[in-house]
Amino acid sequence: MVIPGPFFRRSTALQVFSVLCVLRFVVPDPDIEWPLIHGIPACPPFTCGHLSKVASPFHRRGYECGVASYELTCTDDKATIQIDNGTYFVTGIDYSDSTLWVVDANISDSRNNCPLPRWKRIPYYYDDVSSDDEESSPYNIQVELDPASRWWSFFVNCSKEINNNVMYSPVACMGTSSSFVYVLTGRLSCYIENLEPSCGYLAMTPLDGLGRVAPAVDSLSYEDVVKFMRKGFRVQFPFRHHRNRSFKDCLMESIPKSTGIGKLSDWFSLSVIENFVDCATAKIPSPYNILLGIILYALMFWTMLARTYLLAPLVVLIFLAQKYLKRMITIDAVEKFLRMQQMLGPTRYAYTDIIAITGHFREKLGQGGYGSVYKGVLLPGDLHVAIKILNGYSNCNGEEFINEVATIGRIHHVNVVRLVGFCSEEMRRALVYEYMPRGSLDKHIFSSERRLSWDKLNEIALGIARGINYLHQGCDMQILYFDIKPHNILLDDNFVPKVADFGLAKLYPRDKSFVSDTALRGTVGYMAPEMVSRSFGIISGKSDVYSFGMLLLEMAGGRRNADPNANSNASRAYYPTWVYDQLIADQQVDEISNFANMHELERKLCLVGLWCIQMKSHDRPTMSEAIEMLEGGVDALQVPPRPFFCDGDGIGNGMPSPQVMDSYFHSSDLTAISEEDDGIAELASS
Repeated sequence: MVIPGPFFRRSTALQVFSVLCVLRFVVPDPDIEWPLIHGIPACPPFTCGHLSKVASPFHRRGYECGVASYELTCTDDKATIQIDNGTYFVTGIDYSDSTLWVVDANISDSRNNCPLPRWKRIPYYYDDVSSDDEESSPYNIQVELDPASRWWSFFVNCSKEINNNVMYSPVACMGTSSSFVYVLTGRLSCYIENLEPSCGYLAMTPLDGLGRVAPAVDSLSYEDVVKFMRKGFRVQFPFRHHRNRSFKDCLMESIPKSTGIGKLSDWFSLSVIENFVDCATAKIPSPYNILLGIILYALMFWTMLARTYLLAPLVVLIFLAQKYLKRMITIDAVEKFLRMQQMLGPTRYAYTDIIAITGHFREKLGQGGYGSVYKGVLLPGDLHVAIKILNGYSNCNGEEFINEVATIGRIHHVNVVRLVGFCSEEMRRALVYEYMPRGSLDKHIFSSERRLSWDKLNEIALGIARGINYLHQGCDMQILYFDIKPHNILLDDNFVPKVADFGLAKLYPRDKSFVSDTALRGTVGYMAPEMVSRSFGIISGKSDVYSFGMLLLEMAGGRRNADPNANSNASRAYYPTWVYDQLIADQQVDEISNFANMHELERKLCLVGLWCIQMKSHDRPTMSEAIEMLEGGVDALQVPPRPFFCDGDGIGNGMPSPQVMDSYFHSSDLTAISEEDDGIAELASS
């Protein structure tokens, strides 16, 4: 016989349970009263030993009522019954669920120090023990030794000694030199796969105490099992065929078959169904009970079939629908925001319009982390635009897209790039900007041929400062940019600078002096120290001032603030350190830049930049103060304090250690939110 696996057993149990629940509502209850079944006369209530009000089907010996097999022998203090040719003491009867509590008379004898259960059955073969002529002779219905316990103990006889199995507890008093007896307890003891090859089943007994639920029964000793045996166990007497049973009673009576020893049967599901059908069709005259039985079996079969072949596809459909709804919620959030912006902000284009504007994406300007940038022409008017096509999965919740539209969609300032329009169709999104033919600032200041004059560089620096100050002070909400660097500054035909790429920007109330943002935002080298550690101060508009200061130093020196080609032990490795040293030492101008003489504006850019990159945020100027410094003369500017740690300066003044600073300035492992190398800045002139 093939023993089904645990998954099969659980699945079958669920199927049977669902089938019986359906039948509970579709089949009417039979209304048939006992004792008219088979004409069995009812016995008047009687007292037997310590039991009172004993009623049918039980009867006292010598009485011509009740069922013959349910005969009780009564003494002064005990009531006994014969079950399977064995004598049992009856300690209690419960008519509500057709159970009686019995104790094996042989085991209850305290002089028997090594008792063995009387029930010699195997756990994976389970059936009623009633006689074959049960239906034909109602007076011969047998008492079913069908304990209702969920916990069992099994005795096995083995030809070899078992040493490495904790489930096997030895029974020393029953063993011999050639055989070994063990008792198995626990939830898994009834599984045939746990039976050792050298062992065979000897007997079994339930583990219930009178009126109590069995405690933990895993790995009990033989002495513990004997204690349970002497307490007795609950037995189901099969008189359900001769009582008024509703379909609810039949259902509750059949479901317990899904637990306990019967669960190992290959025919488990059919056994439960058979019990239910027998219960439901009892007392219905033939042939109607046969017809009802056929209907019930058919209903069960088709219900189980539908559950097997319809439930699985339904689960798959629910899973797919959940994923679709989750995606639509994200899309709906973006759509709701865009509808609010439609009357106030830039134009919304269809994706087909984007294809037409770019000429099927013919001219590519650059490639960035969030997408590609293409050149296009808006008709009428032949307005040249740059269109950034966002990657569909670069940001699944659309945060950067919303940031761009929310921040620059309503801004109109000469030093802030204008958002002409946008596109959002499901996961396809695009941003349409005014085209900047001169490209990004980094292409001009880091070029080997410096074509921008100091006056032009000063004008560009002032324009950038005014654009950022407008974001801080000129809007209804304070906008913190968080990503100021040459790469994100675009130049028009007249070299007027425009702040672009607002993917990392955040909006805050203007009356808030600081913001609470736990994520790193910006690019390493331009990011303010307080973005890494709150020891340097709070995150505020002065975080943008720090990035602007780094930008000014790079504009003045024509080199990046950290030179990867310089010796790491030399002061030139970190450019602001070197600039500060040269200003203090008042060295020759040709040591600071590639020009023969130091220009006054170059010195001003350096001084303002050094003021802006002070380590503590409260030591930096505001952006409006930086504008005043750039508009004024260089003679009015004082040399700022040393803005960074070098040679141990500043240690012990409540500032972070040099190791923290070194990690900030030189670590390549620092992870930050950044749009480095984004193609929107690659707007080179064609």
